[in-house]
Amino acid sequence: MSLESIEHRLTPLLPRLGHVNARVKIVCDKDGIVHLDATQTPAVMTFADGPADCTIKISKANLEKLIDGKMDPMVAFAMGRLKVDGSKGIAAKLTSVFG
Repeated sequence: MSLESIEHRLTPLLPRLGHVNARVKIVCDKDGIVHLDATQTPAVMTFADGPADCTIKISKANLEKLIDGKMDPMVAFAMGRLKVDGSKGIAAKLTSVFG
C-alpha cells in the first residue's frame, strides 16, 4: 500500500507543526514510515527512516482517521491503537495538530 493518501492529508498540516519543534517518526506497520521534521520551518515530511525524538506506531487506516479528526489521539492511545516510543510530551503536542 502507498502512503500517498497520508501525504495528501498531512501536507496541509505541516505549517501547524512548528510548535512541536521535534522530529517524529510515524510507523504504519507494513505500509511504511512517515518522518516529520518540525525542527525546520516549515516542517518537512519524508517517507524515509531517520532519527526521531518520538516514534508513533499506528495502522495506516487509524492514522487517516486521526488526521481526518475521526479518532481522538488520546482515546487511540488508551485503546492501544496508537503506541508511543520516546517522548510522550512530543506526542501530546501532536494532539493539537490532528483533529
